[in-house]
Amino acid sequence: MRIIFDQVITQLRQEHGMTQDELAEKLFVTRQAVSRWEHGETMPGPETLLQLSRLFHVSVNSLLGSPYQLICQSCGMPLVDELLGTDADGTLNEEYCRWCWQDGKYLTECSMEEMADTCVPHMGWDDPQEAKRFMLRTLPGLKRWRKTEE
Repeated sequence: MRIIFDQVITQLRQEHGMTQDELAEKLFVTRQAVSRWEHGETMPGPETLLQLSRLFHVSVNSLLGSPYQLICQSCGMPLVDELLGTDADGTLNEEYCRWCWQDGKYLTECSMEEMADTCVPHMGWDDPQEAKRFMLRTLPGLKRWRKTEE
């Protein structure tokens, strides 16, 4: 796994029409720190990564070059930044999709059976019964359902 943060941060900064000085000012760091990030010499700490995530409205996973395939911990759907849910403060939540989680809470209260019934028509499987059996095997391993089972 190769982290390509230097390329990602440079691209995001340029796409947002910001100079290194402007980005540094928004993050309360020096321009030299931003330059070192963009040259692959250093990495920002966890708090700064979160600030960058909020500033550019992308996931930390994307900032790091998407080393992980994220899946919604409620319905099991593969996640990309455009599909991420939001926390109460409006930041992206890397655990849930926008159809399951908005503003820091689940959009619906439902059982695993109801979640499976909701998801199956969108899965594109030829055999809906097999799709439902798959969902009912998958859901118990996801965070939302593990919490309710404890």
